[in-house]
Amino acid sequence: MSYLYKPRHQSPVATRSRVLPIAAAAAVLAVTTAVGVAVHASAPAPVADAQSLTSADPSRSGAVPAARDRQRTQAAPDAATTPSKAAGAAPSTAAPPAATAPAATTPAAPPAAKELAYRFAWQENYYFCGPAATRIALTARELYPSQSEVAQSLRTTVNGTNSADDTTRSLNAYTKSSFYKSHYITGQSATQAEIDRMQADIVNAITNGYAVVANIAGSTVDDKGGSHSYPGGHYLTVVGYSNGGTTVKIADPADALGVGYYTLTTAKLAHWTALRGYSA
Repeated sequence: MSYLYKPRHQSPVATRSRVLPIAAAAAVLAVTTAVGVAVHASAPAPVADAQSLTSADPSRSGAVPAARDRQRTQAAPDAATTPSKAAGAAPSTAAPPAATAPAATTPAAPPAAKELAYRFAWQENYYFCGPAATRIALTARELYPSQSEVAQSLRTTVNGTNSADDTTRSLNAYTKSSFYKSHYITGQSATQAEIDRMQADIVNAITNGYAVVANIAGSTVDDKGGSHSYPGGHYLTVVGYSNGGTTVKIADPADALGVGYYTLTTAKLAHWTALRGYSA
């Protein structure tokens, strides 16, 4: 902030004019009047009184303290708002923000129901149930070998296909994967734990796009009351599930009803697979 500067010391001329004798002043006035010149036009400005000097120059000793404080505040920036540049200032010891751990991802729950797209075909002869069921499962992976080719992979003979180990091996060979595993139900009927395991295996396989091949024996009744009996053993394909996996859809290459598919509970399928196994 700037202010009008006025000299603190009066010029010598002004000083002399204040002490001029009265007689001399009268003489000067008479001479000035005679020549027609006004003395006050060239005279120096009168001395300002103490009050006017004080208000114009706050730095004088007579200035009000508050005015001097305002003067200094306006002349220099506030130290509290000016970053410190002092040499040797200690660095900040504030700890860096802690790293945020990535949020745990929860696997998506499988759908309550799913059915695979597949291509059905009846078994070509009485002992080709293994090759026919395995081929149906492969078509869900968009693989279409002939039943004879699959029979060679399974080492099928006129006596049929030996076990779920053969279907597991062939399915992995054709799909070029290790997805399939052999699972066995060793008792005369399935336990609740084995039923639950079969349900979980079927849901997992179907959800991932793989059909299940089961080796069954005996008789059962489907959800519509149709009877299916294979006392000497048989292979069929699980191509879908519903109700969270408690119901399965079967593609049967030797369905005596001539339809080729039906649904039944997973518990019935597990009991039907007793003493044998499945590939899932």
